[in-house]
Amino acid sequence: MKVELGRMIGEGGCAKTFEWKGSHKLIKLAKENTNEEAMKREYDNSVFAFEMGLSVPQPFELLSVNDRAGIVFERVHGTSLLERYMSQLTEQAYSETGINPEDIRIIARILSEIHVQIDIGSPLIPSPQKEYLTLLIKSSDRLTLAEKESVIFILNSLPTKQLLCHGDPNPGNVLIRNDGSPVMIDWMDAAIGNPEVDIAEFILMIRYAILPDHLPNHTRQFFDSKREIIIHIFMDEYTRLTGLTYHDAEPWLLPVAARKLSVDAIPGEEKSLLIQEIRRRLPIQKNSVVEGV
Repeated sequence: MKVELGRMIGEGGCAKTFEWKGSHKLIKLAKENTNEEAMKREYDNSVFAFEMGLSVPQPFELLSVNDRAGIVFERVHGTSLLERYMSQLTEQAYSETGINPEDIRIIARILSEIHVQIDIGSPLIPSPQKEYLTLLIKSSDRLTLAEKESVIFILNSLPTKQLLCHGDPNPGNVLIRNDGSPVMIDWMDAAIGNPEVDIAEFILMIRYAILPDHLPNHTRQFFDSKREIIIHIFMDEYTRLTGLTYHDAEPWLLPVAARKLSVDAIPGEEKSLLIQEIRRRLPIQKNSVVEGV
């Protein structure tokens, strides 16, 4: 099949996304740090989510372009929540929250729709969450072997559920179509397990994310003053929809912070903050497990 790439329309830590000239589709091509196996996992996970009827771009096929693994997707026309967040923070139109509260609640709502019981007999079933997290935690070179072993011990002591989870629920992965409906993209890290992991991912991202260098200092300071308010609004909506609370998600902050150290796209400054979070929690978590608390 002849593929003619158009302009690049998106870039993440693992791939770049291009227009497919002459079609209503796009092609997501792996970067050098991402292998064919990872792209196949994203394709299979995307097919699984699409067949469940979730709001995701339709995946069409796997292919290779110039020896780079790729996925053909339906092209979604719209704006990411991340773009909206950055615009709102720059304009400071929402002085109490920094970001439109409704745009914060959108992520809580779309996650509540994703976090449903699934048929674990499906041939395209995503990976077991704890196994996937363990693999990523072990791959990090930012923690000592003893620290990684402690985190994994704590991870394995937490309860196990069988719910579909996205794995990377950041605002850049939520597109708002031109008709206003949200679409969740980037299913490479999807897994079957505990929704608390997705909640912990969102909390840690808002709490420690480093804003782009091009933003002025007053915007950065403004966002810093609103981080916990954003988390509160998100959790309030998610708890209303599901019953799951911040208290339920808090034990998962430790293993999720450890797994985030393996992500290439996260800057060193943010990883340093995550390491502080991990080392602050490890003694307390470790003692709690030993004492059976």
